[in-house]
Amino acid sequence: MSLLFCVCVCSYPGPKMQALQVLSLALLSVLAAKAQTLRPGKCPQPPVQANFDAARYLGKWYEIKKLPAVFQKGECTTATYSLESPGVVGVLNRELLADNTVSVITGYAKAKDPSEPAKLEVSFFEDSPPGNYWVLSTDYEGHSVVYGCTDILGSFHADFAWILSRESTLSEEKLEELYDVFTSNGIDIDVMTVTNQSQELCADMPLWA
Repeated sequence: MSLLFCVCVCSYPGPKMQALQVLSLALLSVLAAKAQTLRPGKCPQPPVQANFDAARYLGKWYEIKKLPAVFQKGECTTATYSLESPGVVGVLNRELLADNTVSVITGYAKAKDPSEPAKLEVSFFEDSPPGNYWVLSTDYEGHSVVYGCTDILGSFHADFAWILSRESTLSEEKLEELYDVFTSNGIDIDVMTVTNQSQELCADMPLWA
């Protein structure tokens, strides 16, 4: 908490700046309490998958590991992508919650700049800004390494990171290889968590929910 504390007490600002810093502390404290991954500084700018082909990326992906995120609370998480229209990918995310209900959310993704097709923006709600979905590495048939980031007040950023697979498991050898995609670009994944994709838990997850 020392980093968050410093936001408010490391200088002696005027009333307006002090109020802003107090609000900053409140926001950061809420995000930290909800296990969002916060880092000092602005968002990294890692290189993305060259010649990304959205058509090959369509279909179902299993979430294997992720950085904690306030909007993800379940297990058995999958993402299914479909072609909605030229340049627009439909998104269907599903997860099994602790009360054995299935959470489903739909949205769409598209590249902000067609010349950088691996840098997608994903939208789920009309009144909310889109989130970054950058495909750092994928072989389309086995794995995908995805990164997103949000700058907060110019002094911090919130990291989002996922390792996805076409199957419900990935070998430790492959995971080690994929970790390097993040770490070699300055993205800290020490607090990544495993998503439970066990047959015992996920087999009865309703397909239609």
